[in-house]
Amino acid sequence: MRQFAIAAAAALVVAAPLDARAASAEHGKQVFMQKGCWQCHGTQGQGAVTGPRLAPNPLPFEKFGSFVRTSSRAMPPYREAVLSDGDLSDLYAYLQSIPQPKDAKDLPLLQQWADKPK
Repeated sequence: MRQFAIAAAAALVVAAPLDARAASAEHGKQVFMQKGCWQCHGTQGQGAVTGPRLAPNPLPFEKFGSFVRTSSRAMPPYREAVLSDGDLSDLYAYLQSIPQPKDAKDLPLLQQWADKPK
């Protein structure tokens, strides 16, 4: 019985998807900066003229990972030799960790500007 339990546990570990491991948003932020993602997508994935917005609410992991690995557009593909699967998962965890921006009506400075007579 004990051997069966060990075999079953081993099968679950082998069958677990790669992105199911505990990803580190902190390490993902480091990867985002080190690999230069911020240069096109902004330091918080907010997007810029050179690259689209990635966060908050990034693409589903499968689509995101596929695009990163096989892009043939302006962004070069980041194959596993350049960006490990673990780093890709951590990078995705970082993008997921970025909170939604505050609504403009909740920012006092913008509200003061909006309330000024025109």
